[in-house]
Parts: sequence; C-alpha cells; structure tokens
Amino acid sequence: MARIVMKFGGTSMAGTERIRRVANIVRAQAARGDSVAVVVSAMAGETDRLVNFCREANPLYDPAEYDVVVASGEQVTSGLLALTLQALGCKSRSWLGWQLPIHTIEAHAKARVESIDAEALIASMEAGEIAVIPGFQGLSEDGRITTLGRGGSDTSAVAVAAAIKADRCDIYTDVDGVYTTDPRIVAKAKKQKAVTYEEMLELASVGAKVLQTRSVGLAMKEKVRVQVLSSFIGEGAPPADDLPGTMIVSEEEMDELVEKGEMERQLVTGIAHDKNEAKVILTRVPDRPGAVANIFEPLAAASINVDMIIQNVGRDKGETDVTFTVPQSDLARAQALLEDRRDAIGFNRIITDSKIAKISVVGVGMKSHAGVASSMFRALSDRGINIQAISTSEIKISVMIDEDETELAVRVLHTAYGLDAKD
Repeated sequence: MARIVMKFGGTSMAGTERIRRVANIVRAQAARGDSVAVVVSAMAGETDRLVNFCREANPLYDPAEYDVVVASGEQVTSGLLALTLQALGCKSRSWLGWQLPIHTIEAHAKARVESIDAEALIASMEAGEIAVIPGFQGLSEDGRITTLGRGGSDTSAVAVAAAIKADRCDIYTDVDGVYTTDPRIVAKAKKQKAVTYEEMLELASVGAKVLQTRSVGLAMKEKVRVQVLSSFIGEGAPPADDLPGTMIVSEEEMDELVEKGEMERQLVTGIAHDKNEAKVILTRVPDRPGAVANIFEPLAAASINVDMIIQNVGRDKGETDVTFTVPQSDLARAQALLEDRRDAIGFNRIITDSKIAKISVVGVGMKSHAGVASSMFRALSDRGINIQAISTSEIKISVMIDEDETELAVRVLHTAYGLDAKD
C-alpha cells in the first residue's frame, strides 16, 4: 500500500462540477488501497477577489489580517471536496493548517514551512480516511494564520509529502506534464517522461509555469518524488499509476531510468521563455571597487531580484555602464530606489526597457558537453535575432532578446537542439 499526496490547483477546483471530477480521481486512487492526502487551492480567481477586498477595506492593510482573509479560499474548497468525497461513499475529513498544525516562519503573506506535526494525519490516513488539506496556509509562532505567497499550494503539497514520507506527490494541473517547451508555441513539443529536480528548478525559475519554484526546491531538499499530470481527464480514466505524466526525480534516479532504457539521455531538456523581465541600464557609473555593490545592495534590501548583469568595458574617464534585469512588476520600484541613491552611486542616467524577453536553454547534459552555448548563439544569429545579454549556470544558458522575437527564438532553438517530435 502506497502513501500518496495529490494536489489540485485553482482551475481544477473551479466550481462544484470540477470538484466532483476531482473527487472521482481521488476516489479511484484510494480504491487501489493507497493512503491518500489531498492538498487543494482556492477556486480559480478567488484569491484575487479576496485580495481586492483587503485593498478596498484598507490600502495599508495589516499583513496578519490579510492572511486571515485570503486563507479562507482554500478552507472553502477543502471542505467542499471532503463533503463531495463523503457523498461518493468515501471516509474523508478536512485538516486546516492550524489543525495539523503546519508550523511556519518568517513574514505574513510570504511565510515558509518549518515543520508539520503529521502523527494524527498519518493515523487518520492509515485508518482509511482521505485527508483534505487546504494549501497555501499555516500557523505562525504566535498562533496566527499565515499564507505562503502565490503558488504556495504546490509548496504545501510537497511539505505534506515530506512530513508523511509519501511515496509520491502528484501535482494535478491544467497540463498533462512537462514539455520540451510551450506546446502553444511549438506544436512539435514533446512531453518528458522525467526531468531532474535541478532541471525543473531552472525551468521554473526562468518562466516555465508548470510548478512553483519554491516547491521544486523543497522537493529536491527533502527528496520527494513529484509527478506532474492533468486533472482534466475523461470519466473512468485510470489513476495516476497507470496514466503517468512527468516525474521530477533525482539525477541518480534519472541515470537508472536511462540505464534501464526507459529514458533517452538528452543534452537539452527544455526551452523556456519569460516576457516578465525589464532591462535597466545605468550609464557612466564610476569604475571603482564598491560601485556595483552600491547599485545592488538597496535592490536586495527591497527584495527585488536581479538576474542578468553586464558591466561594460570601462571608459577613458574611469566610468562604465552597468546593465541588469529585474521583474517587470518591480521596475518602477527599482527605478525609484536607484534615483534616490543617484549621488551615492554616481551614475549619469537610467535607461529602461520593458519590451524584452528571456530565453533559456536547460539540461543536465550541459555539465559534460561543450558547444551548447555556441549552438544557441549560432542558431539565433542565423535568424537575425540579436542577443542583448547572457547569463549562465551549470545547466542553463539564458539570453535577453527583443520581446517581439520570443516565439521565433523558441521555435528556432527547439529545432536546433533536436527536440522536435518526429512526425
């Protein structure tokens, strides 16, 4: 008998009909004799509605009271799913974040899971009861409701799976797995049977919307096997064991799959794109020690993530230009912070551009193969696509290009690395 955590997102829980569909999927999994815990998101659009209520009540809202309001969306869906499962003849109950409890640390609205008291939950599951747990919420050190930030239900599911030592955590979404790129851009994109934690972490961080970044990092740390699959399957479809999506596994398990012939070893796993970046250029920055720190320290203190960074060759007058990217949503804040520190930094002017995109090539095969970067640059050059900036990691190469060339770049690179599905 396996111990399985199943997570369903907002689109899967959007209304009673979809909740009934989810209940049937859960019932089928439990019918195999597995112990099952289900983590649910709020109905699609509900969290935005609750956030707007908070803003209307008080634009300078107290984050602790904000959490009380927005956590209610998941409370509703967890109760509704438990009721629906009971109507289908299943033993089921909901477990709110404070009832387990799920202990969290750090700030309200962006809390992090510290630990979960899972003893009572495990006992209930082993007695044949399906546990339904609202994602996104927990309990602070002072006994108040907290929320984990947007996308936090994925993290909740992985944390629960780690706490109960689950055999697998199935994340049900509106896609049926992880593809080599966005199938809406490349019709020949292929669904991957498995990808490594490292690859999924990089893909999630550079624009792939399948899983939330924090959840992948937690899965890697706790060695939780995660499967991505679709909740939009027909009535009577087999459970996840027989209808696999994409497994997120360790590099060691991936090597075993390759050795067994169940997977082909790939140089590149996927191509991701992100249009939510903005470029910032500071001109005539003093070319001296500490100048760059003066730029990025205030941004870090304001929790503004900086990605690509380029420091140009110094000018004759001991000056240089510094280029970097920030999330579009943080551009105005970043610009204001830098303007306030103009004298301390010593730059001449700020130039910004929000019409850019980041294209990333990801794959663990890059660790042992040369030429991946040159293939990327040549493929883009041959199609006249100009590269404005470059950043790399051990298994990722990202370039900044004009936003209008995003789809073309993705298609070109998908073909260049041999990822197109065969007709």
